[in-house]
Amino acid sequence: MIITYQGHSQFLLESADGFRVLTDPYDESANFLVKPIPADAVTVSHGHKDHNFTAKVTGDPVIVSTQGTHVLSSTVRALARGAFHDMAGGGKRGNILLFRIEMDGLVISHLGDLGHIPDADQLLHLKGTDILLIPVGGFYTIDAAQAVQIVRALRPHMVIPMHYRVGDEGLKAVAPVDDFLKRMAPTEVSVQPLLRVTREDLSQQPRLVQLEIVQ
Repeated sequence: MIITYQGHSQFLLESADGFRVLTDPYDESANFLVKPIPADAVTVSHGHKDHNFTAKVTGDPVIVSTQGTHVLSSTVRALARGAFHDMAGGGKRGNILLFRIEMDGLVISHLGDLGHIPDADQLLHLKGTDILLIPVGGFYTIDAAQAVQIVRALRPHMVIPMHYRVGDEGLKAVAPVDDFLKRMAPTEVSVQPLLRVTREDLSQQPRLVQLEIVQ
């Protein structure tokens, strides 16, 4: 599997047989470069325009934006469960989906714009996560301290932060990734342009990976 990060909450996951899943495609409001991108399936965690801009996705993809189990190919599934964009049960910013994507024998969990600590049922949905894609920038989502709390509860093999500001790019109200990386100490971060990972070599991979933005 190959994972590339394109800023905000947008990742491209490509399976060994070439099936491509794009997560939370953003529009210009995310303050990252917007360009067409091909994919076979798109997961949308919620209806805000910086997470659901599917118009830029080419290739007639399947759009996954509802709770349940979605079979995307013979080797890829996406399981979605509800959560909230805030700490008020969705009363402030609405509901979101937590995605558990099964690909190449690995479980990748994408937490969208999660705004609270997951409850027991939500943690059960995420149990067994191999690679955790987690927001860390705060304001619209959980902050760095809450993200670390969730990492400790789930104990994934690998953590990749998302939804943070990078210099002049990204939402101005969210924080850079630095505080999260500091709070993850003594775990050292490995900065990589992309991630190539298999079930077999997962145990040899670094636990904390910061992916460079590829646009």
